[in-house]
Amino acid sequence: MCGILGLLLADENAHVNQMLFDGLTVLQHRGQDAAGIVTSEHGRLHLRKDNGLVKDVFQTHHMIDLRGNFGLGHVRYPTAGSSSCAEAQPLYTNYPHGVCVAHNGNLTNAAELADYCRNKLGRHINTDSDSEVLLNIFADSLIKGESNGNDMVENIFSAVEKVMSLCKGGYAGMYLINGIALVGFRDPHGIRPIVMGTRKSSTVDGKIDYTFASESVAIDTLGFNLVRDVDPAEAIVITMDGQVHTRRCLPEDKISLTPCIFEHVYFARPDSIMDGVSVYESRLKMGEKLAYQIIEKYPDHDIDVVIPIPDTSRTSAVQAAYILGRPYREGFIKNRYIARTFIMPGQETRRKSVRLKLNTIKSEFAGRNVLLVDDSVVRGTTATEIIQMARDAGAKKVYMTSAAPPIRYPNIYGIDIPTRHELVAYERNDDEIAEKLGCDWIVYQRLNDLEDSVNEAGERSDQSYETSCFSGTYVTGESINDEYFAKLHDLRNDDAKLKKLESTGAAQAAKTGMPPGSHDGCENLQNDRRGAARA
Repeated sequence: MCGILGLLLADENAHVNQMLFDGLTVLQHRGQDAAGIVTSEHGRLHLRKDNGLVKDVFQTHHMIDLRGNFGLGHVRYPTAGSSSCAEAQPLYTNYPHGVCVAHNGNLTNAAELADYCRNKLGRHINTDSDSEVLLNIFADSLIKGESNGNDMVENIFSAVEKVMSLCKGGYAGMYLINGIALVGFRDPHGIRPIVMGTRKSSTVDGKIDYTFASESVAIDTLGFNLVRDVDPAEAIVITMDGQVHTRRCLPEDKISLTPCIFEHVYFARPDSIMDGVSVYESRLKMGEKLAYQIIEKYPDHDIDVVIPIPDTSRTSAVQAAYILGRPYREGFIKNRYIARTFIMPGQETRRKSVRLKLNTIKSEFAGRNVLLVDDSVVRGTTATEIIQMARDAGAKKVYMTSAAPPIRYPNIYGIDIPTRHELVAYERNDDEIAEKLGCDWIVYQRLNDLEDSVNEAGERSDQSYETSCFSGTYVTGESINDEYFAKLHDLRNDDAKLKKLESTGAAQAAKTGMPPGSHDGCENLQNDRRGAARA
C-alpha cells in the first residue's frame, strides 16, 4: 500500500517542494518504508528518494534542490519488488521527454509484462517493481504515438489505453511528462483510490492549481478543494497551460466500480472521503452493526467496559459502546514513534514492536470484563500480545471484536496479505481463533454488514466492493488455486522477505563494514549531496 501525490501550479516560478513534503507527511500512514519526490523546473527534473519516513528522507539541502512548479510525491510500503531504495518512487525514464510515475497498487501480471517489455518492446527493466512496468509501457506507447504525428493529448490517452489494456490488477497512479502534462489514472475496477483537487492560483489571476492524491485529507491539508474521485478506467490529463482533458480509456463493458473496502476498515484516515463516502461515518456504522451482533449472540453478556485498540478502531469502538450501553475507555496509550505493526515487514519485528507501541492504563482493566475493539485481525500477532497485556493488567475476562470479517485469503491488489498460512483465521472457526489468540470469545463483523456500513454512510444501497481478503472472490478474475498465488507465497511470505533483505548489498555492507555503492542503492537525477552533508 502506498500514498501518492501530484501537483501542478499555474505559476511557473512557484515551487511545489514544501507542499509535496507536507502532503506526503499527511499520507505517511499509507507507507513507511520509503519516500520520494520529483519536481520539474523549467524542463529540468530534480529527484530525491530513499528508504525511511518523509521527515528523515528530505533534509534542508534536498528541499532546496527540489525546485519547480510541477511534481510528484510517493510514500511506499512494498507489496511487489523489494525494500531496496532503488525501487522507491517516483521512477523515471528519460525518453520521451522525461517521464516519471508514482503508483499505488499491485499488478497481478507484472512478471509477464516485464518479459513483454524486454522481449517485445526492447526496453530494459532493472528492478522487480511493477511500477517500472507501468512506466515503460506508457513511455513506449507515447513514443509510437508521436512518431505517427498525433496530437500530444491524444498520444497520452492512447498510451494510458495501452497500459490499461495490458495491465491487470488494482492500481492508481500519476505520470509526470516533463514540460507537457500531469496525468492521473485509475484501474478499470477503481480498486485503489485517487482523487482530484483544485484551487485558485494565489499569484496568477484567473488560473487554477491542480492536485491528485490518494486521499482527500491531503487535498484538504494543502488548501485545495476536493473536486471528485478519478473514475474507473479514467485518465485525467492536465497540460502545462492548465487545460483539463478527461477520458475513459476502456469500453464500458470492461469497467466497474468496485473499490477496496479495506480502505474504510483500516488504511484510510477517518477524515478522508473516498468515492463520496466519509471514512469516519462508515466506521461509526461498523461499530453500530458490530454491537448489535454482540447483543444477538450474547444477549446476557457481562461486558463492563469497551476499550479500543488504537488508533483506527476508536471510531467503531465509540459507537459500539454507545449501542451496548457500556462506558468507553482508553485503556491503551500509544507510542506514536513506532511504525504501524500491520505494515511492518517481518513477523518477529511486528511481535516485538507491540509492547513498545502500546502500554496499558491498569486501572481500566483491573477486575473488569473488557471488550476490546480492533479494526481487523490479520496474522493475530498484535491481537495475541494485546489480549495478554489486558490480562496482565488485571482483566477478569477479555472479549475480542473485529470491525472487519475474518481475513482468510491473500490480497493481490496492493495490501500485504500475501499467504493464507500466515492468517490467524485460515482454516479456523471463531472458537478456534479465540483459543489461538487467548481471548474468551471473539466476534467478527459479517461481510454483508461491513458492505452495508459503507453504503449507508454514503447513503446508497447497491455499491459493490473489492472484498477478496474476506470472500476469496477476486474482481479481476483470479482463482485462489491459480499458480499465481503459489508464486506469491514463495516471493512474499515473511521468510522469503527476510532472506531477500539479508542478500542485499546494504545488508552485506553492514556485515563487512564496507560502504554500499550507488548512493546506498538510491540514485538521483542530479548530484546527491549526502556525502557533502556528512563532511
